[in-house]
Amino acid sequence: MALTQERKNEIMKEYARHEGDTGSVEVQVAVLTADINELNAHMEMHKHDFHSQRGLLKKIGRRRNLLRYLRGTDVPRYRELIKRLGLRR
Repeated sequence: MALTQERKNEIMKEYARHEGDTGSVEVQVAVLTADINELNAHMEMHKHDFHSQRGLLKKIGRRRNLLRYLRGTDVPRYRELIKRLGLRR
């Protein structure tokens, strides 16, 4: 159910702003988005798993806060990120 370390490393490489970047907003949002997508698939099969549902909602809130921060500080980076991740249809 959780992301494997290899998958996280792939995401970090893809969205990193520089070599060794693991904590930038882009990387954090990308990892959270992958986690959210996996949890959504899990929740479709297990509708009554309320513990996982709470974790999903916490991850969504964390991603929302990070995106709000990025939108407030650097709008072009925000727009590029949501376009790359396919958010905000």
